[in-house]
Amino acid sequence: MNPTPDDIQILEARKAQVHTKGAAPFQLACEKHSVAGAVSQRACVFCGSRVVLYPITDALHLVHGPVGCAAYTWDIRGSQSSGPQLHRMSFSTDLREKDVIYGGEKKCEAALMELIQRYQPKAAFVYATCIVGLIGDDLEAVCRRVTERTGIDVIPVHSEGFAGSKKDGYSAACRAIDHLVGTSDAPPPPGPSINILGDFNIAGETWLIREYYERMGLNVIATITGDGRVDDIRRSHQAQLNVVQCSGSIKGLAQIMKKDYDIPFMHVSYFGLEDMSKALYDVAEHFNDPAMMVKAQALVRDEISAVMPELRKYREALQGKKAAVYTGGAFKAFSLVRSLRTLGVKTVIAGSQTGNPQDYLKLESLCDEGTVLLDDTNPLELAKFIDQTGADLLIGGVKERPIAYKLGVAFCDHNHERKDCLAGYVGMLNFAREVYSSVCSPVWSLTPRQRRTRDGQTAPLPKPIPAPPKPYLRRVRTAPKPKSNLTPLTLGGLEVTA
Repeated sequence: MNPTPDDIQILEARKAQVHTKGAAPFQLACEKHSVAGAVSQRACVFCGSRVVLYPITDALHLVHGPVGCAAYTWDIRGSQSSGPQLHRMSFSTDLREKDVIYGGEKKCEAALMELIQRYQPKAAFVYATCIVGLIGDDLEAVCRRVTERTGIDVIPVHSEGFAGSKKDGYSAACRAIDHLVGTSDAPPPPGPSINILGDFNIAGETWLIREYYERMGLNVIATITGDGRVDDIRRSHQAQLNVVQCSGSIKGLAQIMKKDYDIPFMHVSYFGLEDMSKALYDVAEHFNDPAMMVKAQALVRDEISAVMPELRKYREALQGKKAAVYTGGAFKAFSLVRSLRTLGVKTVIAGSQTGNPQDYLKLESLCDEGTVLLDDTNPLELAKFIDQTGADLLIGGVKERPIAYKLGVAFCDHNHERKDCLAGYVGMLNFAREVYSSVCSPVWSLTPRQRRTRDGQTAPLPKPIPAPPKPYLRRVRTAPKPKSNLTPLTLGGLEVTA
């Protein structure tokens, strides 16, 4: 007989990473190695570095390791480009048994020379995998030799998968990007300028955010790394402010630029009406420019006025529903709790893979009594608490989707693989539509977890809301559609997926 959620026991070593608000004084352990046997949802160091660097569109990305590592992270983000598509090609040195025995440095160097000659990238990133760390290939020396021969910056990314968790990969990526920062002599732009850090242009979100700031009178020098360009990153040291969205992945770079170039940085979020508006107001306040603040206020007023009538309809239909939120970084969870509250949805579970003590203190303050807080949870725990809290919706990434569907619970993808814009004001409307269509789908009336009224009859579903006219992604520039080429290429023993 299959175990019920009540039969699932929390591992003893995991109990400190689970907390129910109000049940005891708040204390949640975090920033620990995953417990053996818990089947953590975390990824490895290599994956962390790839998701940060991948959206740099005109750079070459070479994975030095087995072809499986390249396949695992190929096209890993829904990041769009307004021009180059080189980042969407997955190159691997495809290390085999012979390379493990005799070393893979020569193979890596030959691959770099051939790829640089063929594609003429602005720069190249070479990722170390677990095998490279074990056999001791000198990646620094290989990159240095290729740089001298080609004149192209070839940057090693020390991302051996076993060296920590996904969070450590973020740090490796920030150190790699720092090799490019400050290497341009181009004159700075006139007027106030910023860099947008930590937005990865999922479904074109960076273009939307960039336009908001430009409407306020700001120059955006670099977007790191969504729709990123190597030349823009080289001159990113000229900005007067770094605006950091995903603090977990890119805060390390902001700290480096603060130390080396005295560029201040602030944390913002672009998800939800409250956080999006605050992001605009905080930047205007930083520059202490009354005209900029007036423009920000007009922008917020116009955008909220455009989406609020539809949001009210969704709120009426969703009032009283419950949601579970599990994200990679805790910063995104803050915005999701607020956004769900805007829609009348109560958050009953909230957690992340990489949150720190300060993150969880803030998350706990945002949540209601009885909310279950989780750090580095696993499928069994999620299933247990979803059933116990009666959650109607799970918001997470691709690894959480099967959990929801097996339980007969609605699911919304808020991770980096998605294809829908969820940032900004139009993104909030898209989010509301997705939550409504997922939670209120008639399919859930056929599952064992269906809600029933006291007389035993199936509870009536909310009245359908007519689909609003499309597109809602107004003001989002559409990128040129890349040419489709799914034919494997062979470059002198190199495995290439295009």
